[in-house]
Amino acid sequence: MKINVSHVAKLANLTLSAAEEKKFEEQLSDILSYIEKLNEVDTKNVEPTSQVTGLENVTREDIVKDCELAQEEALSNSKSTQNGLFKVKAILDSK
Repeated sequence: MKINVSHVAKLANLTLSAAEEKKFEEQLSDILSYIEKLNEVDTKNVEPTSQVTGLENVTREDIVKDCELAQEEALSNSKSTQNGLFKVKAILDSK
């Protein structure tokens, strides 16, 4: 299967050399060929699974409690503060 690596690189905003494009094209073609082989396996009587280890997520109860850090202490290492808050550069464009 032919893969347009330069198009994929452009979508991912990557600059690739010609040698890298050739290398990645070969690697991606190998991966897709392997997936095609896997698609040939009969899985009709196999139940879908999300994981096979039997492990489960272990979580703790979310308990709300007062912060042990004073506001002044939390702001002490900040480069810039204003009115008791962290001051940061704008991250959104006004369009």
